[in-house]
Parts: sequence; structure tokens; C-alpha cells
Amino acid sequence: MTVATTAVTLLIADDDEVTRSGLRTLLAAQPGITVVGEAADGIEAVEQAQRLRPDVVLMDVRMPRRNGIEATRLLLAEASDPPKIVVITTFENDDYVTAALSAGAGGFVLKRLPVRQIAEAVRVVAQGEAILFPAALRQMVTARPLDSSRALPRAALTGREEAVLRLMATGRSNPEIAQTLTVSLETVKTHVGNVLTKLDAQNRTHAVVIAYESGLVVPGSAG
Repeated sequence: MTVATTAVTLLIADDDEVTRSGLRTLLAAQPGITVVGEAADGIEAVEQAQRLRPDVVLMDVRMPRRNGIEATRLLLAEASDPPKIVVITTFENDDYVTAALSAGAGGFVLKRLPVRQIAEAVRVVAQGEAILFPAALRQMVTARPLDSSRALPRAALTGREEAVLRLMATGRSNPEIAQTLTVSLETVKTHVGNVLTKLDAQNRTHAVVIAYESGLVVPGSAG
């Protein structure tokens, strides 16, 4: 997904000083991104985010004192106008990432990606979209036993809403879902909103995590 360059303020949270400094230097050079601060752990990340009010926090998940999962939960629960969260990690199959997505992070990127791709992820999430890699997410979620406490309330979703959720799990955007189902974009937005509300999902990515963990979407059926 490519989005127009818009001004985005960014906080970088990573416990490794070299990584943090490198990301700051490289991302600050990207069009439309202003790095407003850094944090070395989850406690600092919450404090800095509340003080600086960035549009996006680039959040490492494995940090001391408070990890990125708890920091994400706190920011989304306590801030009056919380920032968007992009998880950054070294490993695709990191259980911490899945937990952070369930906590409400808008997506994740790998540290090894080119900086322009990390910058693009920051811009996309800043605009309220989700960064979703179906194959990697499926690998992370289905590597674990199904969580019965996250069972999908199937009766709550209509057939069309289930179809929309399955298409969301493939990484399709709203316009692509509309084209696939031959319905209007506004109809798709309504269905997506209903899915998020009924599943009590923070965002599209969280809804897809729930779909995988509940067994609605299984390996090979999406992406």
C-alpha cells in the first residue's frame, strides 16, 4: 500500500541504543516524518508518548521494565487521544508480536526491512489503516493452540460480515473487498465497522488475529 506523504510525528521505543539511534537518523531523513523523541523501555515509551503526543509510536516488544505489549495496552487504554502503534521486531514468529497486535497495535514491521518500507508502514498506520502481512500473521497465530477464551461469537456475525472478515485476513483493502463482493465501498466500511464492534476488536489487525485464533480462518484459507 502506498500513501501520499503527510506530516507524521514519531516516537521510537527500543532498548538497544544503537538500533534506536540508527532508526532515528534514517527515519528522520524520510519525507514527511518528524522524530520527536526516543524511549529505552516501555515505561519511558508511555511517559514520552503522553508528554509528546506523537502520531505514531514505533514500539519494540522486547524491552526491560515494561515490554511493548503492556506499553501498548496502557497507551490505548489511558490516553485521551492515543497514538497509533507500529510494532517493530526481529523475528516474524514472535509471540510478543501477536500479543501486541491483540492489544491494539496497528501492525508490525521487521527490523531488517529497508527504512523506506518502515517509513511507509508508519505513514499507513498514521492514516488509520493497518499493516497486515497475512502469511506472517497466520504463521505466528496458528503456531499456537487455539485460545478457547477468544472463541469467535459466530452467531453475532452475519454471513456477509464473516465473508468480509475472511477477506480482511487476506490483507485486502476496503476497495478490494468491495470489488470482490460487488458491493459499494460504503457497504464494506459498514460491515468492517460492525465486525470490529461485535468482536470488540481494536482495529482490523486485531480482528484478523481473533479470526485466526478462533479457527474461523485456518492455514491455507487466507493469504
